[in-house]
Amino acid sequence: MTTRTIERASKKLWFAAIKPPMYSVAIMPIWVGSAVAFAETSRFDTSIFFTFLVSAILILAWENFSNDVFDSETGVDVNKKNSLVNMTGNKSLIFWISNLCLAAGLLGISTIAARQQDFTVIGLILLCCGIGYIYQGPPFRLSYKGLGEILCFFAFGPLAFAATYYSQTKAWSNTSLAASIVVGIATSLILFCSHFNQVKDDAAIGKKSPVVRLGTKRSAQLLPWVCGSLYVLTTLFVMLHIFPVWTLMIFLSVPVARKLCKFIGSQHDQPHKLTFCRLIAVELHFWSGLLLGLGFMLAQLV
Repeated sequence: MTTRTIERASKKLWFAAIKPPMYSVAIMPIWVGSAVAFAETSRFDTSIFFTFLVSAILILAWENFSNDVFDSETGVDVNKKNSLVNMTGNKSLIFWISNLCLAAGLLGISTIAARQQDFTVIGLILLCCGIGYIYQGPPFRLSYKGLGEILCFFAFGPLAFAATYYSQTKAWSNTSLAASIVVGIATSLILFCSHFNQVKDDAAIGKKSPVVRLGTKRSAQLLPWVCGSLYVLTTLFVMLHIFPVWTLMIFLSVPVARKLCKFIGSQHDQPHKLTFCRLIAVELHFWSGLLLGLGFMLAQLV
């Protein structure tokens, strides 16, 4: 191998380890939740929006980095080349970087709470962080019991949306709750898809992910139903006059959903080919969230 080839492979490995596309998971609840607030109140505080956005990204970095640390302790990542702990060989360094990200993220959220003279937002985010810890951290490790998708749904769905909407309005919203269900499902879908390429390693150490429990074939057959729920729920909420009709733009993301289902469905039993299938799920999460939020914004502007 040439030096250039090695450098290119190294860059790809670091990209996979840091997971830049995954930060869509942090961005979309802030974007859609703020868009709902704007549609309902005509208010959009850009300083709060960007403070929340940066803080959410930092908190997600904490979760991603600390998860690498926790997984290194169970042996589930022993064959994972893009584990930050495996790449650096320094678990302590990754652990402290993750904690610094958490502290910085919570500091940002605290400035919003201080500005509002109301600790509701920081309380909700601390609850999200608690869920993030019990997801993978000892002694809980609830993701190893197959509860990861449920925890992910609540942390990046209803709780994150409630905090975002409240940061803009200091109020609550049924529409925001409905939108959080759609985005929460799309977020959990990313985690669900990430299990396909590591099903053997998970099973070997007793991690009961949904794909381990159901098997790859049944899990792949379930995928179109989960993807379809994004569009069925959005249509239902439009018919119930909870969502504006503009949110039906989410259907423009259907080709990505089809690509995801076809890709995993045809290769579900070939884990080495599914290493990056989660990136298609991230793409679906990004476009469905972007279009849903845009639909709420247009409802107020048009």
